[in-house]
Amino acid sequence: MWRAVWHASRTPRTADPDSAGASGEHPDTAGTGRRTPTAWELAERFFSRSGEQLDMRYLVATDGSEEADAAVRYASTQANAFDATLEIVHVLTPETKLVDGDIVLAGGNRAIELGEQTLREARGVTADAVEGADERLDVETQLLTGPPADAIVDHSREVDADAIYVGHRGGSDEREQVVGSVAKSVVDKATVPVTVIR
Repeated sequence: MWRAVWHASRTPRTADPDSAGASGEHPDTAGTGRRTPTAWELAERFFSRSGEQLDMRYLVATDGSEEADAAVRYASTQANAFDATLEIVHVLTPETKLVDGDIVLAGGNRAIELGEQTLREARGVTADAVEGADERLDVETQLLTGPPADAIVDHSREVDADAIYVGHRGGSDEREQVVGSVAKSVVDKATVPVTVIR
């Protein structure tokens, strides 16, 4: 169904690959004070000590493209399988600003309307992806502002997302290079596992 799925977990870049130490702890990621969780830590987050499942949150970014729709479909099936909340985000143009709690940007209300339409369409993709599932998937949407990769990663930290999903377009035209650079930047900056759908 998907041409390729690439999983990437941000791991610290150090001169010594064995610098994790005898305790198995990983050094801080890029001096942020945050470190990449180990697979064991992710499993512990998923289940409490009593064996009950904990709340998981997956974040998927969309720009309305076919590749973003593929990422939304894949993230939806993963969130449904693990009973996670799925949050779909769309980043408005980098010229946007948040002023006194209001989004201000060139194009004003029209840009916000288009962003909200993109999120509605992504919700539809989600509904189609999990149609017939036993339980209803909990889906939230959010408009973000700022440089796309930074906005996605910052929001993932704010909501304590457990994973991020993004689409990636190959090719050589300028628009596709920008989209590809967003996916790469998210992988480079995120401190949780990132899945890039191609």
